[in-house]
Amino acid sequence: MHDIRQIRDNPAAFDAALARRGASALSSDILALDEARRAKIHAAETAQAAQNAASRQVGAAKAKGDEAEFERLRALVADTKAQVAALNDEAKALDAQLTDLLMGIPNLPLDDVPDGADEADNVEIHRHGTPPALEFAPKEHYQLPGVIPGMDFEAAAKLSGARFVVLKGAVARIHRALAQFMLDTHVDENGLTETWTPVLVREEMMVGTGQLPKFGEDSYRTEDGWWLVPTAEVTLTNLVNDEIVDEASLPRRHVAHTQCFRSEAGSAGRDTAGMLRQHQFEKVEMVSITHPDQSLAELDRMTACAQGILEKLGLAYRTVVLCTGDMGFGARRTHDIEVWLPGQDTYREISSVSLCGDFQARRMNARFRPAGGGKPDYVHTLNGSGLAVGRCLIAVLENGQRADGSVVLPEVLGPYLGGKLTLTADGTLA
Repeated sequence: MHDIRQIRDNPAAFDAALARRGASALSSDILALDEARRAKIHAAETAQAAQNAASRQVGAAKAKGDEAEFERLRALVADTKAQVAALNDEAKALDAQLTDLLMGIPNLPLDDVPDGADEADNVEIHRHGTPPALEFAPKEHYQLPGVIPGMDFEAAAKLSGARFVVLKGAVARIHRALAQFMLDTHVDENGLTETWTPVLVREEMMVGTGQLPKFGEDSYRTEDGWWLVPTAEVTLTNLVNDEIVDEASLPRRHVAHTQCFRSEAGSAGRDTAGMLRQHQFEKVEMVSITHPDQSLAELDRMTACAQGILEKLGLAYRTVVLCTGDMGFGARRTHDIEVWLPGQDTYREISSVSLCGDFQARRMNARFRPAGGGKPDYVHTLNGSGLAVGRCLIAVLENGQRADGSVVLPEVLGPYLGGKLTLTADGTLA
């Protein structure tokens, strides 16, 4: 959420930043609501002062025996009390309108984020590795002979419908191995704290990270009012919800492996084959809570953590900065990491690392206490995939495919697979 004081101080800059995201100017609407709210608050305070003064005079009139003045003042106190209550109610209603308006406005991009309308305008900033030169026509993951026995879409459709998958046998084990490998790397080498969190959360937690109120159709809500998390970003970030932490405790770096749930409401007809885009999937998520002065450096650090996973797996990738038209709602700057998929002959997103600044912190009321004293300030939050497990499985299978239908697996998975690094054409590990 945005700082109303910054909008008051420079409405033109606020509107210009929104325009870069393709949004209409909103400062005049915001400031009109803000002015009306403040006027009601001022009127309520003035009326309250008059009520207090009249209340003090009531006793004096009673003591003097001036019954007429006593009755007049008592009536004035009652009328003013009702006026104060009405003004406070009007101020609360205006405050709610202002909050609702601010809650629906996206974060403002950093100055160095490239302008653009969509993914075609994203800017590549890094490339690593060379896509494998296969001497045969590569298949997509779900077409590989060794994968077919362990990736059952028909069974999943019977159980749950479209955009689900049942993993079995060797493929399920490789999927699990990838998640364990990611977690161990982030904990042992990258200094993140492994964290296990619920996948059902209260509504205010989704509001805190920006999934609500605007994007409710993208997630699943239970009849009891809980929401299924679209990513562990929701739970890991909200660990500091409504807290004031010590500056010395920053940065806080978490990593979690969770199930994730997304309705994919806006993706009808996209990526319907295979398991690239699912309603239920697993992700290893990184979240950092930082001092404002450290957040830009932390974005680069988190990006490197995600890239390092792909490098250890021997996968070619590229990293792009998302343009203003392609960034997510809560981001100020986002780095997308795209892995090479031979079956599609292109790079596809496998991680998105975003700096949110104090946007989520204001929604959560998450602050830190400066070490040298002074007023608490808002923390900065960052989140990123480290990585999406299912998409990483796809990349490992497609890049390791061989002409005979088998798949050669990355050496770093050896300890998690009992040293067996080949998925044979009949779907077993050898």
